[in-house]
Amino acid sequence: MRFNLPSKEELLEGRQHVTDRKPQAGLDTSAEDARDAVDAVYRSESRRVFAALVRLLGDFDIAEEALHDAFKAALEQWPRDGVPANPRAWLISTGRFKAIDVIRRRARFKPLPDDIDEQLAADTHNPAAWDNESVEDDRLRLIFTCCHPALPPDAQVALTLREVCGLTTEEIAYAFLTAAPTLAQRIVRAKAKIRHARIPYQVPSRADVPDRLDAVLRVIYLVFNEGYSTSSGASLTRHDLSGEATRLGRLLVELLPEPEAVGLLALMLLHESRRAARSSPAGDLILLDGQDRSLWNRDQIAEGSALVQRALSSRRFGPYTVQAAIAAVHANAPTAAATDWAQIVGLYDVLLRADPSPVVELNRAVAVAMRDGPAAGLALIDAILARGDLANYHLAHSARADLCRRLGRMAEARASYERALSLTQQEPERRFLERRLTELS
Repeated sequence: MRFNLPSKEELLEGRQHVTDRKPQAGLDTSAEDARDAVDAVYRSESRRVFAALVRLLGDFDIAEEALHDAFKAALEQWPRDGVPANPRAWLISTGRFKAIDVIRRRARFKPLPDDIDEQLAADTHNPAAWDNESVEDDRLRLIFTCCHPALPPDAQVALTLREVCGLTTEEIAYAFLTAAPTLAQRIVRAKAKIRHARIPYQVPSRADVPDRLDAVLRVIYLVFNEGYSTSSGASLTRHDLSGEATRLGRLLVELLPEPEAVGLLALMLLHESRRAARSSPAGDLILLDGQDRSLWNRDQIAEGSALVQRALSSRRFGPYTVQAAIAAVHANAPTAAATDWAQIVGLYDVLLRADPSPVVELNRAVAVAMRDGPAAGLALIDAILARGDLANYHLAHSARADLCRRLGRMAEARASYERALSLTQQEPERRFLERRLTELS
């Protein structure tokens, strides 16, 4: 499983400006404007609508079909009738009633389970309630359902990324460093388990929440990671995902202010604070030491740093809090040259003990290179690669290439850059690596 926010920050960085167009509720609109409105609402609201439909219909597949039917209806009706004043409530109501029609048509040929009628009867006469605070919390309910202990841990994460956040199977597979067909089967089996075991769609009782927290934190972390630096495609970032993860993190801290939940929220805020400085206006990567720190969001840095201190003071913190502490050292350094690399190496030592993994070792190697020189870091990276770990991880080869370049070992640098280029699936990273290769020439 990918666990690599620090290495993304330290090895390759970038961003893309994302503009979310908001439909103007209740206004007459052309067919093209209405289609644009449907597209904008889909990007901003589709997972909220889906989560609400899961609650109302009690089934993932039925809710997914209802979601598609609702947006299809929007494409047909909004150009003619105008964008509704409350698009989310309209979509939930439309999707639910279309699903009811489908379910009842199917019931002519196959009897419905006893509890389906009760599910369909719920909230029928109060569509306004489908857009209140309970709808806002539906995604949190959905996460806890997807992270139920009856499901295998990998299935919990994969299902949540797919159903709560709408990531494709390919994106999830990259996050897991596994094959897409394997992930697809994992998701299918998880949904079948939820259906057959009748796993409830609810936030667990406060007594049960701690046992379920680790999986939920892992899910939120991976959602943020995919939004902060996308796994593939033309965009470097997906602000909708990182913003969603941060919102869910805040909800979780409000629900259960455990130190690791606080630490994860701090980690997300500290990384998000650098968004505006992570790329050029053309969308090209700007590495950490080249960023304009006046563009960093000081309010997010202050909030994130305070949360780190809060989590550390509990003495019950874990890997997310340690990662947040590393991010705080970067965020509070006035210049790149003033970064306390010795402290960062020490924090990585703590992280390795708490959560040993080759990716954390890679992150530590980069920090050692900054503290002790590129030769020291290169020796550590070569040892990781010699074991066969991270052989297909493009950031490991990119980091090795950069250290070889700094040491004047240009042939090795070129080979490692070419290996990294062959592995990356993200266009901005490809441009970055191609520029590095051109510079070597």
